[in-house]
Amino acid sequence: MPEFRGTTICAVKRGGKTAIAGDGQVTMGESIVFKNSAVKVRRIYGGKVVLGFAGSVSDAFSLSERFEGMLNKFSGNLMRSAVELAELWRNDKMVRKLEAMMIVADKDQLLIISGNGEVIEPDGGVCAIGSGGNYALAAARALIQETDYSAEEIAHKALKIASEICVFTNDHITVEVV
Repeated sequence: MPEFRGTTICAVKRGGKTAIAGDGQVTMGESIVFKNSAVKVRRIYGGKVVLGFAGSVSDAFSLSERFEGMLNKFSGNLMRSAVELAELWRNDKMVRKLEAMMIVADKDQLLIISGNGEVIEPDGGVCAIGSGGNYALAAARALIQETDYSAEEIAHKALKIASEICVFTNDHITVEVV
């Protein structure tokens, strides 16, 4: 049975704000657009943390729920929660099989939590994951270097550019700012 996959997420930190943008496409297998308007970016922990996910949709929901549980356990400490989730991801046989990646941000930090159970703080306050992640990342890096656009504008424009190149990314874009 083909798996449902969520695709492109891009995050930009600029001017004291962090924006995370995600497209709305969910693909079944390699050739079927199953849904155009999925929301893969959401606010958690009372709106203080923004999370975007790519990969297997069901796995990403499972991981985001576990991450929110870690935030509750560690009083909203983003780094500690991310490290604890990564450790769980590496050590728990059930969780280890989950195929997803997440970008998480609060007012101070921006982190990638990888499918290998790693926590990465991106260089330059820009990162992207998913099928169109490399296209979005390249666009966001160019926009942050060459324009005065806000974090929200750059994240949105980077996703729009990725949607014009990557068949697994569409232009139904959701952006959350923290």
